[in-house]
Amino acid sequence: MKTYTLDEVQDKLIGKIGTPERDRFEYELQMDLIGKAIKQTRQERKLTQEDLGKLIGVKKAQISRLESNASNVTIDTLMRVFN
Repeated sequence: MKTYTLDEVQDKLIGKIGTPERDRFEYELQMDLIGKAIKQTRQERKLTQEDLGKLIGVKKAQISRLESNASNVTIDTLMRVFN
């Protein structure tokens, strides 16, 4: 039975580093991780989505979208959340 390295599996399933497919995958993964980090931090600070929205001047729905997929949010909104 042949064994494969993680890099070989990623190259085969996702695409080689530098290809549009791999870049898109990496971007979506990073945006997902950012959303999860925001949600975790918000919960640790015992804030609701509505509370966080009020603090940064956006609606609860935008916080929900941000936590589920940070790629559909502006840099300005991300910066306000991090501040």
